[in-house]
Amino acid sequence: MPVIFFGHGSPAIALQDNATTQLWRRLALRIERDYGRPRAILSISAHWLTRGVGVTAMAHPKTIHDFGRSLPGPLFDIQYPAPGSPEVAREVAALLAPEHVVLDEGGWGLDHGTWSVLCKAWPDADIPVVQLSLDARRSPRDHYALARKLLPLRDAGVLVIGTGNIVHNLPRMNWGSQNCAPYPWARTFDDHIVNAIATRDIDGVVDYEVLGDAATLSVPSPDHYWPLLYTLGATTAADRPDFEPRHIEHGSLSMTSVAWWPDEAAS
Repeated sequence: MPVIFFGHGSPAIALQDNATTQLWRRLALRIERDYGRPRAILSISAHWLTRGVGVTAMAHPKTIHDFGRSLPGPLFDIQYPAPGSPEVAREVAALLAPEHVVLDEGGWGLDHGTWSVLCKAWPDADIPVVQLSLDARRSPRDHYALARKLLPLRDAGVLVIGTGNIVHNLPRMNWGSQNCAPYPWARTFDDHIVNAIATRDIDGVVDYEVLGDAATLSVPSPDHYWPLLYTLGATTAADRPDFEPRHIEHGSLSMTSVAWWPDEAAS
């Protein structure tokens, strides 16, 4: 299987049909055409932060509407009834051993970081989905190291996705203009990370904080950045990254997505 990082943006994207959502759908169709239908999807979302590591292990995960009432009412009506996979959850836990992984059989589900993307990429909601939590106590280097253990899932037919944003500064967003010019620091940071991924400069992605002010402004809180480390960690040097879509909205919200394609089936 390939590996995909989705720049998920606002949850309201689940109500939209635009160039970004159409690209997400084309990614899904290309995966099924060139690599086969995923046995399951493992999602690492910016919106499930825990103390320790957890993985959803229920057969029927609920759709979580984890956002405020300032967003459009129809968002709260969306359901993404994909099945879960206790079997895949146990496989994830075994791969991460000796790390203790909590098998969550009912506490969580699919949060909007996951379903707002998947409802566009796989609208039929018929592929099992499992979420892996983000241990908020870990360093970026620790997250990347944990992600390296997930690599065998790809040969087992599991699609690993991350869903967050490379640049995610909500207080600085220009809410009045979606397509305004990015802040210089946002463009600098997004460009740096894209170049580091393209050249497989792992340290350049993991040790992003060395960029100083551009990093501090682009990643004021690391939760939306960490899923990128999990997807990068699940790749190898044989994977070829593509960057579509590749833009920044509202000045400080990167919609850049990354798809790593195994070379042997790249088209």
